[in-house]
Amino acid sequence: MKFTLKIIPILLLFMNVACNAQQIVQLPKDAYKLKTNEQQFLNKPLKNLLKEIKPEIKTAWATLGEQSYFSFYFTDPEAFKNGSIIEKNNIGLFIYVKEPIDWVFEKRSKDKELFWTKEDAEKYGNLTVIRIKVIGKD
Repeated sequence: MKFTLKIIPILLLFMNVACNAQQIVQLPKDAYKLKTNEQQFLNKPLKNLLKEIKPEIKTAWATLGEQSYFSFYFTDPEAFKNGSIIEKNNIGLFIYVKEPIDWVFEKRSKDKELFWTKEDAEKYGNLTVIRIKVIGKD
């Protein structure tokens, strides 16, 4: 009986951790959940936010200036290049960061300038999130 009483809290703890392991954004249309949970990500590294996104971020670029931010899209970069993105309902995820972003299109691989890569996630993962904005529809 004592063993059972000891094991029940451990099982409950394990079940709680297992249930919370699911990412917030399962589908592009779930991106609005990041805005809803914005406080969870503010003043934390970008990599924490990226871990919560299951769909692949296919297109990205940075806007530099007083308030630097990343524009993330789940749509293929070719849709941006040929203009067909205008015809689609598309979710845009704008992540503002505290630090300046070292993003130079000319230094990126030719024809891959708009692709978000694992290397980008590593390079920019420690930047501090200060705002989240979501636009568009899926």
